[in-house]
Amino acid sequence: MLETSQILLRLLLAALFGALIGLERERKNWVAGLRTHMMVCVGACLIMMVSAFGFADILGQPNVTLDPSRIAAQVVSGIGFIGAGVIMFVKQGTETIRGLTTAAGLWTVAGIGLATGSGLFFAAAATTVIALLILWGLKPVEQAYLKRFGQITLEVITDPASNNSTFLNDLLHRDDLEVRAFNLEKAEGEFIFQLKFDNKERAKVERIVNELRGNPVVKEIFWTY
Repeated sequence: MLETSQILLRLLLAALFGALIGLERERKNWVAGLRTHMMVCVGACLIMMVSAFGFADILGQPNVTLDPSRIAAQVVSGIGFIGAGVIMFVKQGTETIRGLTTAAGLWTVAGIGLATGSGLFFAAAATTVIALLILWGLKPVEQAYLKRFGQITLEVITDPASNNSTFLNDLLHRDDLEVRAFNLEKAEGEFIFQLKFDNKERAKVERIVNELRGNPVVKEIFWTY
């Protein structure tokens, strides 16, 4: 059985590791922030200790064996319920899924808690540092990559009673803009045109968006990059 000092040390370390990752998410004002990450990590740490040491008093009894992984393994699958709660499907013209990184972070924090609870302090600390590098340190690299190689998505919702074929033909055959991909769908009586452009065309796309806002055919327009 663990000594009281060891139990306290593991729980406090789990709280610290969870707080470090939670602060990064809190900085971006996500729903799962500091307290959520701390609770997940401390809870996983406690479950790991219960799984590994909580049944020491019945060991040695006839027909009793201990598998320390059985209870702890439920954390890996159970954390999915919390992760699903922070994933949001947003439909603002373009359909967007948000919160995947935070959900993955919660899953990682649960693993850090399990490692801390089992006494693998170096593994838990190293994973915390690596997770922070991924969440915070790689963000500028990701943004620089998307700025150079990413795509702009333009979504236009038009009035079905208008001449959509002429509108589409004019949009696709503009000499000042090169369309990389195009998709058309009809939903709830509306035509939805989705076009993709290289990120280097951003200034031109902004000008096109301003022009389309004054077009009577266009009901709504959205663009993301």
